[in-house]
Formats: sequence, C-alpha cells, structure tokens
Amino acid sequence: MATAVTTAAACRNFIGGKWVESSATQFAERRNPANTDEVVARVPLSSRGEMREAIAAAKAAFPAWRETPAPERGKILFRAVRIMEQQKEALARLLTREEGKALSDSLGEIQRGINILEFMAGEARRLNGENYPSELRKNFSYTLKVPLGVVGAITPWNFPFCIPVWKVAPALVAGNTCVLKPAELTPLCAIRIAEIFAEAGLPPGVLNMVLGSGEEVGDELVQHPDVRAISFTGSTEIGCQIYASGARRLQKVQCEMGGKNPVVILADADLALAVQSVLFGAFASTGQRCTATSRVIIEESVADQFVSTLAERAKAFKVGNGLDAGIEMGPSVDENQMNSVLKYIEIGKQEGKLICGGHRLTGGAYEKGYFIAPTIFDHVPAASRIAQEEIFGPVLCVIRVNNFDEALAAANSSRYGLASSIYTNDASRIFEFIDRIETGITHVNSPTVGGEAHVPFGGIKDTGVGPREVGHGALDFYTELKTVYIDYTGRKRESSNY
Repeated sequence: MATAVTTAAACRNFIGGKWVESSATQFAERRNPANTDEVVARVPLSSRGEMREAIAAAKAAFPAWRETPAPERGKILFRAVRIMEQQKEALARLLTREEGKALSDSLGEIQRGINILEFMAGEARRLNGENYPSELRKNFSYTLKVPLGVVGAITPWNFPFCIPVWKVAPALVAGNTCVLKPAELTPLCAIRIAEIFAEAGLPPGVLNMVLGSGEEVGDELVQHPDVRAISFTGSTEIGCQIYASGARRLQKVQCEMGGKNPVVILADADLALAVQSVLFGAFASTGQRCTATSRVIIEESVADQFVSTLAERAKAFKVGNGLDAGIEMGPSVDENQMNSVLKYIEIGKQEGKLICGGHRLTGGAYEKGYFIAPTIFDHVPAASRIAQEEIFGPVLCVIRVNNFDEALAAANSSRYGLASSIYTNDASRIFEFIDRIETGITHVNSPTVGGEAHVPFGGIKDTGVGPREVGHGALDFYTELKTVYIDYTGRKRESSNY
C-alpha cells in the first residue's frame, strides 16, 4: 500500500484511494508547539479543484459502497480497530508531536477514538428500522435507514484523531462515502486515519481527504452541490455560516461549536474531590477542549478554602513537552492561540483577582514552546468577558455566589450550553440542577470533560445544531428514513384515509 509522507516533506491528499501530490504553490509549515525547532509537517494549501476531485471520487464510489451489505462494511471498520489498537502508542506520540497535549491525554484520545470506531462497527448489524401495524387488512408497513450519498467532515485541531473518527465511522457504516477536511494545524493524525482505513480494506474513493484552508477547500466542500451533508466541529462563528449555507440548499448540517462550561460547587460538597476534578477539567489538554472546565461557581462559605487548595495544586501542575515523563499539561497549539490566551489573561487582570499563573512560561525547557502557566482568577463577575467568552486555554474563572439559585443563574448566563457539573451531596439540589441547567451534557460529582462511545455527545444554545454525535443516535444524521407500504391483498383499495 502506498503511504503518505508524514515527515517535514509536504503531506499529500488522499483521493480515490491514492496519495496525490497537491498542485499547491503555498504551504503551511507545522512545527511542534513544544519545540518550534522541529518541523513536523508541510501542509499544502490545496485548491478548490482538488477538493472537487475528491468529491467526484466519493460520488463515483457511492453506488458500490451503498450496495455493500452493512455487516461487510462493519467488518472493514473492525479491521481498522485492530490496526489502531496495535499502533496506539505510536499514534499517541504522533498526536502529541503535532498538537502538543501531554502523552497521557493523547493516549486517552486515541483510546476513545478506538472505542467509538468499535461501537460504530457493531452498529453495522443494527441499522434497524421499525415495523408498524397497518390499519388495512393484509398490509405491511415498515421503515428503512438509507444513506445520503457524499458527506463532508470538517474537523478541528484540538482532537485531531478522535473527532475525525467519530464523524467518519458512522458515515461509512451507514453506507455513505466521505470527504474529510482536517485542520491545517494537525494533518498527520488525519493522514494516519486515512492510511489505516485503506489498510483495513476500505474501497478506493469511499474515504477521501484534502488538506488546505477552510476559506478555500473547506468552503468548496460546504458549497458543492454533490455533498448531501456536512458535519462540522469548530467555532460558533464558522458553524453558523455553514448552517445558514446548508439551509439555503436544503443540505443536512450538524455543528458542534463553542463551550463555556460551569462547575457548580455547593457548601456541602466534597471539596477535595472537587479540587481534583476541576484541576483536571480546567488544565488537562491545556484547556483546549470544548468541554473544558472554564467557570467554577461556588458558594461563598467554602470559596476561600477551595481556591486556596486549588491554587496550590495548580502551581505544582507539571507543564512541559508532552512527550516527557510525568508531564500533565503541554503547550498551546501554536503562537496565535497562545497570544489569544495571553490577551484574555490581560483582560482578566482588569475583571477579577489573579490568584496564580497569568503569564507565559519562558527559559530552559520552555524557551522554544508556547507554554502558559495554569491560571486562576477569583472574584470574577458572572457577566465579565473572561466568564462569558471561550478562551480555549488553561484559564479558570471563579465566580462566588450566596446560594444555589444564584449559582444556577450564573451557570445559565452563558450563550453556550455544552457541558456542566455540580458537586453536592444534596439529592434534591442534584435533581433540580439536572432539570434546570441549560447544557446538553451534565455531570454529578465528576468533571465536565469526558464521554463514552455509546452515549450521545453535543450541546444546546450557541454550542450546537443538528442531531447528536456519537452513540446509536449518530446514525440519524447520516441516514434518511424511508417508509415502505406493502399491500398483499391483490385487490384494488376501496377506500383511503389519506
């Protein structure tokens, strides 16, 4: 099998089952964010024409893939699962080199991707419809799930392995062909995914991948008339544009976008447990995850104790090159993201009380990377910018309240609605929080981050539109429902109710 270049030489596109040298004249140089001396990839800024070639390849491959029995499609995915399991350590190291997160976080991401792929492979034997009793004698009615055709997947840099897998897997199981447009910052994981599916026996053209900018190849994927659906993960601004574009052309669109996830801590909570969970939720993956804990909303009576303990632990958090042993947090993904976080930190110094962090880490092992110290602001107003806008970095805001009702109001004050958490031992407060919190995911006495392969993932409000991703329900987005009526009377129908 031909392989893609995964060194500092230019990466290639995957079109029609072949690795194709891009005709691009411009390239984005991708460097290891923990050591900018290391060039990990040169990413071609491919053209609209190259994206059109990929879409044409997917369209040509669709009829045969649609006719492939679903269990046979599932067997190919199961083979890909086994390959990923065998290469788990190498995949995690590759992820850390190009994205920066600590190796422990990368291993967790790879495993989650494997779990999702394994679950979806099994769904190939469960593409069930429903039978319905007919009002008429000797009539049989039922439903079928049928594939859409060519679907596009646009994926972000912060989970460059897991998110492409959780979009591609249900698309393929359902019988669609797919064109993947990964983030420019993290091409190598997407390349390995395409290689693994090809090695597992996926027919040419069923999965295609084009590298390049969102403004060029991403826009072509979104606008092309042969693309029946788009699944997007990224910023709310871009997601809204994609959703509006799809509406004009009756294209199915699914968007998972921003988050500003609150943890509510009541006075009766296990504070030691809450500290451990908030520390992990806020600073693991450098805070660069849509489910990261970005707001702690805590009752005043226990706030001093909580903040003091949390700050002590945050100061000891081990920051560095994610490939080094014992590292708990890596760098920002690139200089632009680092500068964006630093800008918010300066805003935060005017809006709250800086407790720890608040600066770039320099010198020694930090000199050639984009490292920021874990940062905590206390006494932050719920309406302030750092409490309302997504920072996507290791920055945590502490908002103090007097009671549960104030805590719930502060938690719901965000435009986003992805994940939330509450720490308390009061059962009535737990269930009231579950009823009233405006998020698509909520946790009780556990962090805002995390999820399982068979459980739906997604948010409400400005966080998401379209059916949920992951789990059995993910197939709803990648299929259409066909209703079938079979009349076996052999006679003309004498009357009708419709």
